[in-house]
Amino acid sequence: MAMAELSRPVHTAFGRRRIFSLAVPAAILAYLLYVAFAFDLAGVASRARWDNGALLLQDFWSYKTHVTRENRRGDGSVVTSIEGMRNATYAPGQEPEWVTPLADGGTEISLRGDRTVIIARDGAVTLNADGETFNIVPTAEGIETDITDPPDWVSLSDKRFMATMPEGARLTVTRSRTEIFRRSPGWELFFFDLSSPFYGKSLPQLVGLAFSGDRLEPSQSNIAAMFSDFWYNSVWHHGDVAWAIFETLLMAFLGTFGAGLISLPLAFMAASNFAPSRIIRQVFRRVFDFLRGVDALIWTIVLARAFGPGPMTGSLAILLTDTGTFGKLFSEALENVDDKPVEGLRSTGAAAVPRIRWGVIPQIAPVILSQLLYYFESNTRSATIIGAITGGGIGLLLVQAIQTQKDWEHVTYYIVLIVLLIILMDWISGRIRSRLIKGEGGSDA
Repeated sequence: MAMAELSRPVHTAFGRRRIFSLAVPAAILAYLLYVAFAFDLAGVASRARWDNGALLLQDFWSYKTHVTRENRRGDGSVVTSIEGMRNATYAPGQEPEWVTPLADGGTEISLRGDRTVIIARDGAVTLNADGETFNIVPTAEGIETDITDPPDWVSLSDKRFMATMPEGARLTVTRSRTEIFRRSPGWELFFFDLSSPFYGKSLPQLVGLAFSGDRLEPSQSNIAAMFSDFWYNSVWHHGDVAWAIFETLLMAFLGTFGAGLISLPLAFMAASNFAPSRIIRQVFRRVFDFLRGVDALIWTIVLARAFGPGPMTGSLAILLTDTGTFGKLFSEALENVDDKPVEGLRSTGAAAVPRIRWGVIPQIAPVILSQLLYYFESNTRSATIIGAITGGGIGLLLVQAIQTQKDWEHVTYYIVLIVLLIILMDWISGRIRSRLIKGEGGSDA
């Protein structure tokens, strides 16, 4: 009888745990189903434009060259330029090798798949593709063509002719404009723009020029001229990008370490073993809660209205948020210090400041350094987003490139730089933490 009475609660407890182990996954599944219906995931998937996504991915690693002729105005000349890049219009004789000026004043454009487009001097267009020849003539009313049965890759009306060809090439003819664009891999003009005498030269040629005594720029050596043309590239603006990276780091540095300098003395007022009274301790703790309770992005918007946009506004936003965070962390570290070193200094007659300097700071220094380095690394990422709002740093350049909807090669460039910057900061932070905190010579970070 006693055994039966003893086993009954045990079976009841096991039954409850069994029900709980089944109820929790069922509740999670029910919540996920609710999310699927509430956010209309099926509708989002059906409305997704996967073809646009594929084109966007292509824009990250390739560029489009446009060959354009204005049919209604201008002198009828053919202009070759790179989409989305100012100062990227080829001068006569600089065109890519697949754009060939003809002796009769026309232009021949070679496309992949043995397809060619010939733009005559008078504006008539001839497309040779798949063994067929298509003639299109822009007129004042629209276009005229000899096509009676267009293939599936041709869209035709009395106002427009459009042919979509392999690997992202396209020909469009209207009464106002004839345009061909061709996609090519890589980032064109990344090292030298069209105005540089080094543009179009191969790597062996550049190496030879670097060590050659014949200067292309009489006022400076070839190596200096190469660096200058790269740094002041009018398309990719490498010098401006480097300054933007520096501004991002500066925002993170000033905000993080400025917050550390401010919050450390204030943390003594929030620590129970150092605060003069409980009221003061509670006041400082609530101030820290308020500062860290408001996100840095919100502080950015508020400060931008007060002080205007700029990197300093971003630094202040990081400083305010991190002051609240560091104040809480440092005060908790102060509450856990060992009182024996402090009492030993007190017994020698040391004043309050020496007791804190030699008895408290050495104990909390590892925590302070670790938190400062970690938040400096984290704020480097945050400074990118904050810079997009305040108008400073690499974040501003990234937003500007996204807003143009054409400079996606530049978007990739900035993203790669941001990722490399974060990796570098993580590595440096890990090395410093290992040397100063753990006393080791290296780190796997």
